[in-house]
Amino acid sequence: MFLAQTAAWQRVGTGIVADLKAMGVAALGLVLVAPGATGPEGFAHNGDWRCYPCSLVKAFHLVHALAALEAGRLVGHAELDRALRDMILWSSNTATNYVIDLLTGTTGDTLLEGAAWDDFVARRQGLNGFYEGLGWAEFAPCNLTQKLMDDLRYGREAVFAGVEGVNLNALTPLCAARLLWELFEGAVPLSAAGRARAQGILRRDPQGEHAGEPEYQLSDYLGGDLPVGVQVWSKAGHNEWTGDARASWFKHDMIRMVGPGRKAVVAVLMTQGRAVAEGRAEVFPAVGRLIWERCAAV
Repeated sequence: MFLAQTAAWQRVGTGIVADLKAMGVAALGLVLVAPGATGPEGFAHNGDWRCYPCSLVKAFHLVHALAALEAGRLVGHAELDRALRDMILWSSNTATNYVIDLLTGTTGDTLLEGAAWDDFVARRQGLNGFYEGLGWAEFAPCNLTQKLMDDLRYGREAVFAGVEGVNLNALTPLCAARLLWELFEGAVPLSAAGRARAQGILRRDPQGEHAGEPEYQLSDYLGGDLPVGVQVWSKAGHNEWTGDARASWFKHDMIRMVGPGRKAVVAVLMTQGRAVAEGRAEVFPAVGRLIWERCAAV
């Protein structure tokens, strides 16, 4: 695990988990991370929970695409810039799938056989290969190879997801937390300019014109009830019924929060359950406020 779990963080984290369970959130993973004396410190509850990540994968594709641009494996152009923005700003699946096509040199949907199929799979596996190459132990159980869908998959996308969805996308709370930690406090394979670009795209403005819009994924998530002046960088994910039970009823958020006189805190909350995913929009903002207030004591 990339973070050290201290007694102080254990007290804070277990209290927040207890409050979540009292709110009726039964299936959950929570990770908290902040700078410590010798490196990242924090708390993990079900940090290794491997579950369907919804749109959290888009933050991973953002970092990968910016690294590919800097390495010359992608050539920048206006449509790519627009897709990278909309993939995060509005959590656009269409934009994300465009970025995936460019990163892998593939397209989707129509059926393939033989060598063409093998080449397609190998290219898509490169989405995992980028992170496997970083040597993060937290990435080992994860999968980023599938496109983002609003409902069921068809053609090669359905075949690639596998029988019973065994190859659907998957992340853990610890892996999501590590991505945000490394992007701001650690090491990702980006120049200073690339890192700043990624951070800028992930930035949310709680007082901005888009703050209350559902697609902006702030007001109903962990950043929705923070004190004025707290800065937010985040990427959320949310699936109600998709037609596939394995990819339905999830709500997640990965966020970095920092305010005047306070050290930055990374929090990842991943949940499964119809009650929270379909309604109860107050839960995530309330938990975000709890995290912000209680982490002040650590």
